[in-house]
Amino acid sequence: MAVRPVLSIGHPVLRQSSRTLTDDEIASPHVQQLIDDLIDTMHDADGAGIAANQVGEAVRVAVLEVTHNPRYPYKPPIPLTVAVNPVLEPLDDETFLNNEGCLSVPLRGEVERYLSVRVRYQDRNGDHHDEVVRGLTAGTWQHECDHLDGVLFVDRVTDPATLATWDEYDAHHRDAFVERITAFVERVGS
Repeated sequence: MAVRPVLSIGHPVLRQSSRTLTDDEIASPHVQQLIDDLIDTMHDADGAGIAANQVGEAVRVAVLEVTHNPRYPYKPPIPLTVAVNPVLEPLDDETFLNNEGCLSVPLRGEVERYLSVRVRYQDRNGDHHDEVVRGLTAGTWQHECDHLDGVLFVDRVTDPATLATWDEYDAHHRDAFVERITAFVERVGS
């Protein structure tokens, strides 16, 4: 297991659509090591998730976890989840505005996300999962799956005026966002 360098916006791998893995590839030592490295890298950076192309491998693997994360204290818990070959399906047209950041982009900005999505994926053992997620959890899944399609959150920003560096976000926007998103989480339950 190792913490890998996280690629920054501008690196071409971040704009590639990631390749689907076969069951044999999922079981391979290389992919199992990649999964362990993604978990270590996400934890090291206090991320809520990370996709394989963020560490230079254009394969459909992402990991997600939010448990006592100091960077995102307002996010509902997401248990450690390894998502191989994830596919998302919006359940309806209802959306919400989320202020997102990214380990590969030194900015934050408002992004419109579907409120409820169905996600189908395989875990690190190749077992299939089919789940429905809502709210910020759904937003986190959409963010990571976008990465696997070569899409960064800045491509989905609803208003460029909402873009801010992390320092400027903390100084001028964080409190209002946390107040708004906390009420949102209480309303939708996740």
